Amino acid sequence: MTVKNIVKNICMNKKARHEYHLEDTYEAGIALTGTEVKSLRAGRANLVDSFARVENGEMLLYNMHISPYEQGNRFNHEPKRTRKLLMHKFEIMRLFGKVKEKGYALIPTKAYFNKDGRVKIEIALAKGKKTFDKRQDLAARDARREIDRAFKERQR
Repeated sequence: MTVKNIVKNICMNKKARHEYHLEDTYEAGIALTGTEVKSLRAGRANLVDSFARVENGEMLLYNMHISPYEQGNRFNHEPKRTRKLLMHKFEIMRLFGKVKEKGYALIPTKAYFNKDGRVKIEIALAKGKKTFDKRQDLAARDARREIDRAFKERQR
């Protein structure tokens, strides 16, 4: 196995699975500056509270925090600047049509380096969960855990 085939995760938005029903996922490139890439290689990024939006035929990512690069000088980047996501025009327009429907949002779930060393963002088409949905998911997860525990005890 060569080093080129390994995909390196930078960060994940674990809160997204709790807050939203994730329906479809899409891969998008992201336009970055040099110091942002160096900071991402050090794993200094956060996707919590970030979202994507289609404006003027372009997809933009808001509130993704990339910490300033420690060895950066006056050319260092702004941590929460708006970044352009790179997707095909027909994909952007399809997502724009779906987001116009009631309740849908574009939420980034994961940032990673692909096998070519490029930064990619996984965007999910998501619908917000209600409070009772969140409670229901927690109850189902607890029940699954109890069942697994009982099976493990029985196999001993």
